[in-house]
Order: sequence, then structure tokens, then C-alpha cells
Amino acid sequence: MTQIDLLIAASSLLAIGMLTAGALMGWQGWLALKNRELEMHKLPREMDGGSREGMARIEIADLKERIRKLEAIANGVDL
Repeated sequence: MTQIDLLIAASSLLAIGMLTAGALMGWQGWLALKNRELEMHKLPREMDGGSREGMARIEIADLKERIRKLEAIANGVDL
């Protein structure tokens, strides 16, 4: 290898390293932005638990309704 080839290889490696570092910094900035957005939309602690319990009840009721419909279909009953 000549000195020119080594210079080109070293420059290419340095350029790839710089691009990688820039991409990593951009990724970390994007993650920080999304983290701030999530924190901004977070419910207060006292509402958080109640909201979760209500959603769980709605989801359970929805699942029970789906099971009832599937059982009716299995029994050959038209809804």
C-alpha cells in the first residue's frame, strides 16, 4: 500500500466515525425530546391509578362481551 492509499483509508475511517458520532447525538436528542413529551402529558399521581383501574374495567367488560359473542357463534345462535 502506498501512502496515498493509507491516507484515503484513514480519512474514510475518520469520516465514518464523525458521521456515526453525529447520528448518535441526533438519536439521543430525539430520545430526550420524546421523553419530555411523555413527561408533559403524564397525569398527576392521584389520577393515574384511578384512570388505569377504569381502563382495566372497560377492557374486561369488552373481553367478556367478545367471549359472549364467540360462545353464541359456537352455539349457532345469530346475534
